[in-house]
Amino acid sequence: MCHTAIVHTCSRNEAELKECLREWKKKGAMNQLAKNLACEWAKDNIRTNSVGPWFIRTPLAEPLLNDEKLLEEVKWRTPMGRIGEPKEVSSLVAFLSLPAASYISGQTICVDGGLTVNGFFFPRA
Repeated sequence: MCHTAIVHTCSRNEAELKECLREWKKKGAMNQLAKNLACEWAKDNIRTNSVGPWFIRTPLAEPLLNDEKLLEEVKWRTPMGRIGEPKEVSSLVAFLSLPAASYISGQTICVDGGLTVNGFFFPRA
């Protein structure tokens, strides 16, 4: 049986990032799209998932990460205390594309060092 996997990610360049930001303002359109397509395409053995990265050390993020105050705030809010690396996102995308993930569909998986499980807003100690 042939299986197909679709993994939605945010962007690969600045133009796509701006488009994603417009979509996010539409109440989580990317995540909901993955869920809707997972239900609709399951009968055709097509899985669809989303990957939600936090701050990842990429050329597009470097100007932001060069701001020491912002960098320290991001690290402080991230339970793992560091910025993510591109391979940490790409390895998840690769896994979701493999037969080993054949029963995973309609999910949004955050690659965020624990940010979402810790909460987005919390006071500094």
